[in-house]
Amino acid sequence: MNLAELGLFLQSRRARITPAEAGLVAGPRRRVPGLRRDEVAQLAGASVDYYIELERGRGAQPSGQMLAALARALRLDADEREHLFRLAGRYSHTVAAHVPPAMLALLDRLGTAPARIITDLHETVTQNRLATALLGPASPGSFLLQWFEDPATRAVYPAEDHPHHSKVLVSDLRAAVARRGHDESSTAMIRRLREVSEEFAALWDTGDVAVRRGERKRIVHPELGVVEVHCQNLFSEDGRQRLQFFTPPPGSPAVAQLELLGVIGVQELAEPR
Repeated sequence: MNLAELGLFLQSRRARITPAEAGLVAGPRRRVPGLRRDEVAQLAGASVDYYIELERGRGAQPSGQMLAALARALRLDADEREHLFRLAGRYSHTVAAHVPPAMLALLDRLGTAPARIITDLHETVTQNRLATALLGPASPGSFLLQWFEDPATRAVYPAEDHPHHSKVLVSDLRAAVARRGHDESSTAMIRRLREVSEEFAALWDTGDVAVRRGERKRIVHPELGVVEVHCQNLFSEDGRQRLQFFTPPPGSPAVAQLELLGVIGVQELAEPR
């Protein structure tokens, strides 16, 4: 671990990213061509004081989750990301995979649609504010694990839709496991799910396989009620990540619901913290 070198590396990467590249408004007065420290902190979901300490080479060793967030905020490529983790004394294979910059750029441009990037094991890597407004804050870990382990997770969908989602999640997982060559992460997930969920074990034993590309979904929102949307997935080249976005069927009530969701989201972001 070399926190001093980590701080210098963060400074150099911050200096090369413009606000426009990061999806931010530059504003009339800027003293630096790159991002400011507070802007990096905002993009990474960290406090400004914490990020300043990192650039100064001080403080505790950053977590893998924080390093992954900084890598996304600074638009690091695969080699830079690996270097960042090594400077911090961590290894990048222990956290969510590197997000291709082109996928992040597309997410930034989906400002009017709820959208997020998830892994093939259904771990949320990042999501825009409308996805947070529609689905709630992203929780750490795999949604697929939570679906079969924690009944409260299923409240996002109407109860009558739960059997369908269970089947689709398991079929999609089977495709992911084969794509990964039955690696430790995916096979460990299967072992755990078979132990805790009879429903999962029964579905897994059917042998069904189907990649989850797109479908019509009904999502339960605490203020808007049931919102029916089209959910589409765009995949990275290796298939380990997907950009998932939600759009309303033309002429459906969801058109107005998502417009209202945008207003609600803006109001929430405007509240003082």
